Amino acid sequence: MREGILGKKIGMTQIFTDEGNAIAVTVIEAGPCSVVQIKSRNKDGYEAAQLGFDFIKKEKKINKPMAGHFKKASVKPCRYLKEIPAGELKIGDELTVDMFKPGNSVVVSGQSIGKGFQGVMKRHNYKGGPASHGANFHRAPGSIGQCAWPSRVFKNIGMPGRMGGASVTQKNIEVVDVKVEQNLLLLKGGVPGPRGGILFIGKGDK
Repeated sequence: MREGILGKKIGMTQIFTDEGNAIAVTVIEAGPCSVVQIKSRNKDGYEAAQLGFDFIKKEKKINKPMAGHFKKASVKPCRYLKEIPAGELKIGDELTVDMFKPGNSVVVSGQSIGKGFQGVMKRHNYKGGPASHGANFHRAPGSIGQCAWPSRVFKNIGMPGRMGGASVTQKNIEVVDVKVEQNLLLLKGGVPGPRGGILFIGKGDK
């Protein structure tokens, strides 16, 4: 676990530097996140702070156990929860995007866009067979093993299958700008996930 904040991916755009160079950035609505629970080593076996993000306006949208969980902390019900190192945090504290500064390096985790069932050319960048008329195969994987020895298919052979929809973490992403009033964070380049996807933005090594 590392210190950070939860956010929602808004989309991508570009901004211009003072020198006139265009930079592609991802816009993230980061926070505010409320501390819902503090877990202790004596009671829970480990130490952590539970963050809540994306407040729920209608309380009927949440079940009774979770409603009681938020009521105990005197925090508005949230859609998403995430644990981070407790540090000096207390229940009810609010984390905002001002914890980051332009030039900082952050770590972003999210779920990649699901592509469904795909073949080997798209999933593993295989070359495929000849595209001309008369070829025996075009987009098939080709030979995947031997018949006489070892008479089996080795592990980790690239095969067709479900692509995307996996947890992805990118490190050393630069913070280009921070708009505290709008809870917006502008990161250089792309980050995992679709528009509207939930991300965890953690503090990097610098």
